[in-house]
Amino acid sequence: MTEQKSYKSSFILLTTLFFLWGFITVLVDSLVPRLRELFTLTYFQAILVQFAFFGAYFVLSIPSSYIISKIGYKKGIIVGLLTMAFGCLLFYPAASYRIFGIFLVAYFILAGGITLLQVAANPFVAALGSESGASSRLNLAQAFNSLGTAIAPAIGALFILSDKVKTIEEIETLTEAAKNTYYAAEASAVQTPFVGLAVFIALIAGFFFFAKLPKLISEESVGTYGEAFKNTNLMLGVIGIFFYVGAEVSIGSFLINYFESMNMPALITGNNAMISIANTVSKLFNKSLEGADPKALLGIFVIFYWSGAMIGRFVGSYLTRIISPGKVLSVFALLAISLIFISITTTGLISMWSILAVGLFNSIMFPTIFTLALDGIGSLKPKGSGLLCTAIVGGAIIPLICGGLIDTSGFKIAFIFVTICYGYILFYGIRNNKKKITL
Repeated sequence: MTEQKSYKSSFILLTTLFFLWGFITVLVDSLVPRLRELFTLTYFQAILVQFAFFGAYFVLSIPSSYIISKIGYKKGIIVGLLTMAFGCLLFYPAASYRIFGIFLVAYFILAGGITLLQVAANPFVAALGSESGASSRLNLAQAFNSLGTAIAPAIGALFILSDKVKTIEEIETLTEAAKNTYYAAEASAVQTPFVGLAVFIALIAGFFFFAKLPKLISEESVGTYGEAFKNTNLMLGVIGIFFYVGAEVSIGSFLINYFESMNMPALITGNNAMISIANTVSKLFNKSLEGADPKALLGIFVIFYWSGAMIGRFVGSYLTRIISPGKVLSVFALLAISLIFISITTTGLISMWSILAVGLFNSIMFPTIFTLALDGIGSLKPKGSGLLCTAIVGGAIIPLICGGLIDTSGFKIAFIFVTICYGYILFYGIRNNKKKITL
């Protein structure tokens, strides 16, 4: 009974980490349109934010695995949290001095902390109980990750995107005093939420410092990366994670700008049902949209993209128990492709809601690809997990390509490229169509 209680309290504590990194990862999306206007960047330049953030996974996943093998999972989690808090604090000078380079460094450090948490927390959750329930526990923890991604767009819209960003021409017309006041307000819009996050993260690190977590996982690394590279299904899964994260982040990062290009603010304000939805969400956070920048209005609806992933994860968790996970993965990928094509071939609210609905079918992709890739590789699972986490760098590379395509050819061509990513996931699901996950 005591051991079960220990597992339960440890699981609850660990799920806060899943919520936290999901929340912060999507909050980054709110700053892409903000920084684009603030520094007058192209889409390609603005998406360097995501490149810095997800590039950390490529650079630091395997070193994180090495660090954890030396200091243990509990200390690894604490170090990861404190690294995240430091990254959040760097947003203060970055906003004060308006230096884009410091923003990128802050993002990289913040993501470095999250990488360490990912490498530590995923196997820890899987080990908190029976092997037969490992997949179920990981799906449940990932659902809390989706809860964080669902809430973040509203927070970003109401606290980061709500005030109007002036153009360079408008700023030049201001007096020196007015300029200073404006720059201070702009800095505060970024500083306040991220300093608050730093304090919150530091408090969670304190909880973990005093928590008694069960020692369930061997700290010794087993197998070699050379052996892991020879496993075909694992490596195809690594590519799948690369394309999935890249596709999901690309859509999430450009949704606000995509909606702007279709003149959606005017359509939303002219539709009673849509404006009612926006006002209801804003009231939940005790904020008003009156006089807010149109981006805040659009940002409200991004919540449906990420909350769809949360809902779909609960549904998908059930479906993967009664249907082959590979089959569920391939059907979800096919539906995602179909919705993107509907969005780019229609206009108005149909185009808007179809692209938002892609989030629902993104839901099961990460945990399903992850578990299919690790299934049956025995002692290579630690190395396999490190390679799969490294592949999250897709969130850096694919959006960068999409940003370049938007600059040169427009959103439709960029989203056609995204469907190719989902096409690969469809292939991986079909390849594993009859496989049962037994972690």
